[in-house]
Amino acid sequence: MELFGSSNWLYIILIGFIVGVLARLLKPGKDSMGIILTILLGIAGALLAGWIGQATGYYRPGEPAGFIGALLGAIVILVVVGLFRRKRTTLPPR
Repeated sequence: MELFGSSNWLYIILIGFIVGVLARLLKPGKDSMGIILTILLGIAGALLAGWIGQATGYYRPGEPAGFIGALLGAIVILVVVGLFRRKRTTLPPR
């Protein structure tokens, strides 16, 4: 499996982390997640961008999604998760 043009998992994790952090910075609002979820967000963004790119004919099968595409895919995932996430309310102190 190739993501970001490489099959080296360390490279995929590093680029996934960078994409995840950038997506969290570019999307307004608070996204409380740790480093593992940030890495998974970046990797999922690349998978989403590759899938949509292949469905629309922008990418061919086996061609890795670009960095910008992965970033846009990660932002889309954050927006969708934000729509379904339950709002937390804090009670005032007694």
